Amino acid sequence: MDFKALAEKEYRFIVGLMSGTSSDGVDAVLVRIRGNGEALAMKFLKHETFPYTPGFRTRLLSSHFDARDVCLLNFEIGKRLAEAAKAMVEYAKQNGAEVDCVASHGHTIAHYPPPKHDPAGTLQIGEAAVIAEETGLPVVSDFRPRDMAAGGQGAPLVPYADWLLFRRADKTKLCLNIGGIANFTVVTPKFEDIVAFDTGPGNMTIDGTVRLLTKGGREMDEDGRAAARGLVIDEFLEYLLSHEYFNKVPPKSTGREEFGVDVYLRDALLNRREHSYEDLVATVTMAVAQSIINAYHRFVKPNFQIEHLIVGGGGVKNKRLMRLLHKGLPELQIFTSDQFGIPHAAREALAFAILANETLCGLPANVPQATGARRPVILGKITPA
Repeated sequence: MDFKALAEKEYRFIVGLMSGTSSDGVDAVLVRIRGNGEALAMKFLKHETFPYTPGFRTRLLSSHFDARDVCLLNFEIGKRLAEAAKAMVEYAKQNGAEVDCVASHGHTIAHYPPPKHDPAGTLQIGEAAVIAEETGLPVVSDFRPRDMAAGGQGAPLVPYADWLLFRRADKTKLCLNIGGIANFTVVTPKFEDIVAFDTGPGNMTIDGTVRLLTKGGREMDEDGRAAARGLVIDEFLEYLLSHEYFNKVPPKSTGREEFGVDVYLRDALLNRREHSYEDLVATVTMAVAQSIINAYHRFVKPNFQIEHLIVGGGGVKNKRLMRLLHKGLPELQIFTSDQFGIPHAAREALAFAILANETLCGLPANVPQATGARRPVILGKITPA
């Protein structure tokens, strides 16, 4: 594979793949990219979600994996990612385009960032060799380890794409992605001024609460309806917001290791079963919203003049959560990324397509001041076709 020739093409058609910490399925996008760095121009072409079966999702959400589990899941997810990629490749062919490359974030099963963890590490599974073999295309994958090798936290990595997509020469904007974990990117006119960090729990906490309380009967609070019917339990909310992570100063990142239902919520929920299902879900949803609002007031508002908040990720579908954000951030005009031509569920897969483009072009794509890395580094590993 002549990667130099690929990098020099006027246009590159890239499939981006993402399996998020909510473990609900594979998000796949097809984009056309021209150029790189500040000169990069992207056209969004297609997005589709390929849901996991309930049984497979349960396996991914397990709090304990042995070596056999990791080994088998690595190839199983690789196969599912490949199937999603092939669907995007077929769509491209039907529209007269030829895909050049697949970008795969894979699925995070462990993330232990510094400085809290020493030694630190991160692990994304979804075997790139399987994707390359199934699609016949080169694959760029495993984006996080190089940033960690350079002393960073390996997250958040979406800020590079946020800056390329939403920056304005005369204005600072704020991007919020509510996936399993929620994160902010302060999109400043100058790259070196970007601030980005994980605010804390997102959908994984709400979904985990619903699964636990219904004993697996429901996977999520559809549209936030249960939360909208419930009343917030003040002492429970205070407990949820007392987690030490919220007081950490950026750069910072987190994951299931701190906010998975087993470590953050299980005992607290089971000890409050005298409260109604709706009240418990309402309180957890409020905790997610309030952690985002608090992070804005503590780490963003004192340093930046911001008018616009652009929200992406699956949390956009939770109407109760979005209402709480509108109420808690009245000074901001809140938009969804859909209003900018980027489907909310596609945002992370799209970001990794952009990161893969930079990898092919030999350009660093981490944001050191966001991850804590010592220097800019080229992200990802390339698996030839």
